[in-house]
Amino acid sequence: MNLIEIKGVTHAYKTKAGPFPVLKNLNISIPEGSFCAVVGPSGCGKSTLTRLIAGLMFPDQGEVWLHGERVTSARKTVGMAFQNPVLLEWRTILQNVMLPLEIVAPMMPRRQKEERARELLAMVGLEGFEGQRPSQLSGGMRQRASLCRALVHKPDVIILDEPFGALDAFTREDLWQTMHEMRAKEPFTALLITHDLRESVYLGDQVVVLSGRPATTQYVMEIPGGGPRPLEILYEPESVERLAILRHQIQIAQGREAA
Repeated sequence: MNLIEIKGVTHAYKTKAGPFPVLKNLNISIPEGSFCAVVGPSGCGKSTLTRLIAGLMFPDQGEVWLHGERVTSARKTVGMAFQNPVLLEWRTILQNVMLPLEIVAPMMPRRQKEERARELLAMVGLEGFEGQRPSQLSGGMRQRASLCRALVHKPDVIILDEPFGALDAFTREDLWQTMHEMRAKEPFTALLITHDLRESVYLGDQVVVLSGRPATTQYVMEIPGGGPRPLEILYEPESVERLAILRHQIQIAQGREAA
């Protein structure tokens, strides 16, 4: 069953100079429980796609469906994590992670909210840091807390908009492994926006390449063998070949090579 369906979506932003086309007849299907990575040239509309799925904006044409329902309003059942963790400094890490539960489940007893938040923080190695403020944590630790906050209310789908882009290479790879571990312990459906092709191949069950703006679905790569993977898999011939194909597709999308 497809949890997310993007059907013939076309969208343009209104500007003083006239419509600014971003998406054109975009079609994407994401099965429930899968991890979809979306790559494409800068400015092709990847972040616009995340807002459409979350119900924060609506397409000029086409439809967005989530869990069998057309998206016509903001969805509480979507979790989001961004490149900037955007944690509130006046709240502890535990309180930051609990925040979505305070919004979507206000009647839940505080004890249950705390238990849920502590469970996720322990899962990502932040047990013992619950009482710290965001500024007291490293960038990688703050991003771990941000991932916990996105998952704490058990959303239908988690949208990851370049959450690892600002981290150093070692921290980024460590968090890739953390994502696989979290999926194994607590399955979820994910849409990842990234510019890192290695990241897309390591995390994704499928990789969708968007064309240049206005973006359409240019290429879809299915990656078999879901579940936790060793980092060494990126150096195996199959992964090297996939990366070469995706790099070629990006060059096509950038207009640097013929299809």
